[in-house]
Amino acid sequence: MTEEWLTLGDPGVVATLYWRSLPDGRVQCLLCPRECRLREGQRGLCFVRACLGGQVVLTTFGRSSGFCIDPIEKKPLNHFLPGTPVLSFGTAGCNLSCHFCQNWDISRARRSERLHERAEPELLAAAAKRLGCRSLAYTYNDPVVFLEYAIATARAARALGVRSVAVTAGYIHSEPAAEFFQWMDAVNCDLKSFSDTFYRRLCGGALQPVLETLEYIKHHTGAWLEITTLLIPGENDGDAEIEALSRWVGEHLGPEVPLHFSAFHPDYRMTHLARTPPATLSRAREIARRCGLFYVYTGNVPDVPGQSTCCHGCGGLLIRREGYVLTHWQLSAAGECLHCGSRCAGVFEGPPGNWGGRRQPVSFKGQGE
Repeated sequence: MTEEWLTLGDPGVVATLYWRSLPDGRVQCLLCPRECRLREGQRGLCFVRACLGGQVVLTTFGRSSGFCIDPIEKKPLNHFLPGTPVLSFGTAGCNLSCHFCQNWDISRARRSERLHERAEPELLAAAAKRLGCRSLAYTYNDPVVFLEYAIATARAARALGVRSVAVTAGYIHSEPAAEFFQWMDAVNCDLKSFSDTFYRRLCGGALQPVLETLEYIKHHTGAWLEITTLLIPGENDGDAEIEALSRWVGEHLGPEVPLHFSAFHPDYRMTHLARTPPATLSRAREIARRCGLFYVYTGNVPDVPGQSTCCHGCGGLLIRREGYVLTHWQLSAAGECLHCGSRCAGVFEGPPGNWGGRRQPVSFKGQGE
């Protein structure tokens, strides 16, 4: 149920577009494949969309669980304005229920107290510009569930020349996806597994909608796309699955789409498993490269070779990364290899930034009230 204080006139509550009325008096949310059916006062599984006044509303517009300036590589995005700072924020809730969620205290939050700061879209966009951030990231929890807030912020950011980055699981219906991704300049999308059984058993979702979202982003938007797969020991780290996933990416999206294999650590409902061994990530990277993918990375472990970028043409080192710090750069202003002239896929604009691995919390208390 919604909190007793929540009404249509409260701050943070806004009407939404993607829903319909049902003959039994309920409303059905049409934002994502979950299609929650809600009676008055009920919330969807995502927690942030609710039935109020006979319609589906978003309850977290302008309400955030926190703000921070991060390196863009932390999203992770290795081919989008490397070395630059990004102002990151999220709200609460998620439309998947992953047992292994690494950010569960925010994404699985069920209390409004997590949303301790307010910041309207125009304030966020202006702050990103003022603080020297090249982009805003909608992250920490999935921005799909706060679509209206994210789009309004992206619209304000675009007017000021600030880019928008979505970090998402891609679990969204096609019509809202078209509206959402037209405002995004870059996307890191989770491809949690290449098994529908995995999605249903451990995420409470399905694989096919995510594949459709990935194809839509790549072929029908101007957003730069990178993919992350969290490898969980004994669940989705087998050679056959990694090969199938890699071949699908190459055939349906193209070999130039970067793929990140990230290390799992025990958390939420899967604390009984061990951390992903670094060797597993290296093995997955080699499999994906043998499948023809140009840019394959490892994450959440120290691995300079696995996190650096090499030219797909001549094999020369283009970007050396030590954590989030760039220590070597061999690209022209247009993103061409200085060794052979091959174009490195991505969004490169002049020399790289030098933000490094800094993390700078930002507060809007007293500004967004």
